[in-house]
Amino acid sequence: MKRLSLVWSAAMVATVALAATIPLAAAQQPNGGEKNGTPRLADLMEAAQARHIKLWFAGITGNWKLAGYQTRQIKTRLQEAASLYQSLPVDDVTTMAKPIAALTAAIAAEDSKAFVKAYGDLTAGCNSCHQEVKLGFIELRAPAANPFSDQVFGKGKK
Repeated sequence: MKRLSLVWSAAMVATVALAATIPLAAAQQPNGGEKNGTPRLADLMEAAQARHIKLWFAGITGNWKLAGYQTRQIKTRLQEAASLYQSLPVDDVTTMAKPIAALTAAIAAEDSKAFVKAYGDLTAGCNSCHQEVKLGFIELRAPAANPFSDQVFGKGKK
């Protein structure tokens, strides 16, 4: 029962955190306004945040294939954001290439210690960008609980 309560609490924290960003989405429109189904910046960043969480659990459990997949997905979301939103400090987004490259190398080497360091550098880069765009109240960290209890993060099937 206590485990169910912890899972429920983690799910509620994740839901509240995501809901808190909804008002920001209305103010964030791509170049020239939202057209043709262009995703809002908040939606791209929320997708990247979910991948950030999944990346952590994949890496710490040694599921290197899943960690590599999540890293590629984060990179894609950041590239989409930079190409769609000229108001973003592109230097911040492009400097994320270094921690992503370090993550990619750590994953390829299956090096847990290097993974944890590169993940911390990626997280610091995200927080730096949030500070620069005056959204410092959006601060990321390594997750304390897994809100994706329906996904297996261990090595599992190959």
